[in-house]
Amino acid sequence: MARNLLCLPGNVSAFRAPLAALFLLSLLFHSTSAATHDYHDALRKSILFFEGQRSGKLPQDQRLKWRRDSALHDGSTAGVDLSGGYYDAGDNVKFGFPMAFTTTLLAWSVIDFGRTMGPELKNAVRAVKWGSDYLLKATAVPDVVFVQVGDPYSDHNCWERPEDMDTSRAVYKIDKNHPGSDVAGETAAALAAASIVFRSRDPAYSRFLLNRAVRVFEFADRHRGAYSASLHRAVCPFYCDVNGFQDELLWGAVWLHKASRRRVYREYIVKNEVVLRAGDTINEFGWDNKHAGINVLISKEVLMGKADYFESFTQNADGFICSILPGLSHPQVQYSPGGLIFKPGGSNMQHVTSLSFLLLSYSNYLSHANKNVPCGETSASPALLKQLAKRQVDYILGDNPLRMSYMVGYGARYPQRIHHRGSSLPSVQAHPARIGCKAGSRYFLSPNPNPNLLVGAVVGGPNSSDAFPDSRSFFQESEPTTYINAPLVGLLSYFSAHY
Repeated sequence: MARNLLCLPGNVSAFRAPLAALFLLSLLFHSTSAATHDYHDALRKSILFFEGQRSGKLPQDQRLKWRRDSALHDGSTAGVDLSGGYYDAGDNVKFGFPMAFTTTLLAWSVIDFGRTMGPELKNAVRAVKWGSDYLLKATAVPDVVFVQVGDPYSDHNCWERPEDMDTSRAVYKIDKNHPGSDVAGETAAALAAASIVFRSRDPAYSRFLLNRAVRVFEFADRHRGAYSASLHRAVCPFYCDVNGFQDELLWGAVWLHKASRRRVYREYIVKNEVVLRAGDTINEFGWDNKHAGINVLISKEVLMGKADYFESFTQNADGFICSILPGLSHPQVQYSPGGLIFKPGGSNMQHVTSLSFLLLSYSNYLSHANKNVPCGETSASPALLKQLAKRQVDYILGDNPLRMSYMVGYGARYPQRIHHRGSSLPSVQAHPARIGCKAGSRYFLSPNPNPNLLVGAVVGGPNSSDAFPDSRSFFQESEPTTYINAPLVGLLSYFSAHY
């Protein structure tokens, strides 16, 4: 029998288990800073960051002026045009797997939260298109996906501006004989999600994206395998598929179902739910593991009363929520003393933003259905999920033991020495002469702040005890990535409108 509801501040009736409730109470409402955050300013900056990550020919309206054109001939060694797209993080390689995931999450942010973005909506849509345009190039040849440009070992051996790159721009692909259902499935998901973004904005482009998504998904499903097996040296340990390709097939089918409403995808999802392990590792969501995202995304239809045949996915989504609630969470999900979600491995903020995005999205779906999440003898309301997501965002923006923002350019104090080549080296405008591979090392080792502000970049973040070394050498803490920011765009959009 469930115990009585505990009333939290602001009439947030949420937790029934007293000990868990007290833990949650201290986590959600204890803060080391009384700051009121400008979520709209943070939203603007979080989107601006993507302009700093652009590869290729930059447009006239480029706002981060210290960047210049780069990698204009990518793909030429393979006879294709692979210019454009995003650098994933602080290096100059274009990794297709995280780039596709970034595009999917940017699109999801626009789909669910675009109506609260205000004037930033147009910039968010441009960020989606910069990714989807590249993915169209990468999938232009039937039954082939170009999944990476740049030899990561030669790239990581240099500290160079992208504008000066002279390292190998080797092109890596998957095909019938060298499958990669993981990266192909994610690419199909990204193209399908982007097609929804452009459905009313540019119907012809939207149809083109959807048709390409269908073709890429068919390739991924027909020629099954992990791209890590085909391209191990090029993609491991950087973006090695540890989790398997099954979740990406289901993820791609879910986005195609959402984008096309074709019966074939609904039937595929129902038929393959168990085969493709929809309920596995439910407390994970990121570029390598889509399980929690699959369950939350499908649950929207169930909670809207449109798809009872997907009910088991809602049970999985509830399980995901229970697995990350403080006081109840799975051993793989910890909370720092300051209240930050922490998972083992590098670049922890990717977990913070992606899991928080799912918390917020699911809370909105639950609110529509007037439902809570049952977790044994406890129950979590939509309001509590929103508060937990907001607590994570506030931590990023400065409500933390160090009282510093982890978003570059936001707040009075933020990381100064981020692990990012373009930001840490003099701009082309300031230093027109080329800076060679090893000549950049002195800038990497310099104790000085980076000369170019990569506005909006959110770094990997503090360790499990809330300590943060503001140093380029500690790349797991100081390196920004596109897939940290992509879900944060949706979070900041919501909070800018509601707080």
